Amino acid sequence: MVAIPDQLVWEVVKNNNSFLRKVNGRSKRSGTMSFSVEKGNLRSLSSYKQSGIANSKAVGIAATDSNSAVLYTKAASKAGSKVGTIETPINKSFARVVSSIEKNIADNYYRPDLKSDALAKFSKVYQANRYAKGVKKAVPVKKGRN
Repeated sequence: MVAIPDQLVWEVVKNNNSFLRKVNGRSKRSGTMSFSVEKGNLRSLSSYKQSGIANSKAVGIAATDSNSAVLYTKAASKAGSKVGTIETPINKSFARVVSSIEKNIADNYYRPDLKSDALAKFSKVYQANRYAKGVKKAVPVKKGRN
């Protein structure tokens, strides 16, 4: 299998891929926004920095069915045609998970530019899991005056 540079992959897939979602802006000035729903895209933005397809080093955080979270990182696989992913379960306390995310992403120089995005994504996944487990109650909707 021939190794392809990440930038070339991005140039091929940036305008057309199956994960791309284009949303029209509310005015002529705002234009069209491009979002991407691929695995390994922390902010769901269609950009080279955030892309899980085009980067050989990608990071993703996702919720599981058992109301916990998983940290995905891309790895080199033994088969040249497949892309390996490492799934690290992150279901400890909030502070311990934050330190493990920092160690996996920034401290070992994997993708230090995505550290803040990964921490923000984990914070939202953690919050959603707490609501799903019933640990934290949802804020009731204000109904106004009757």
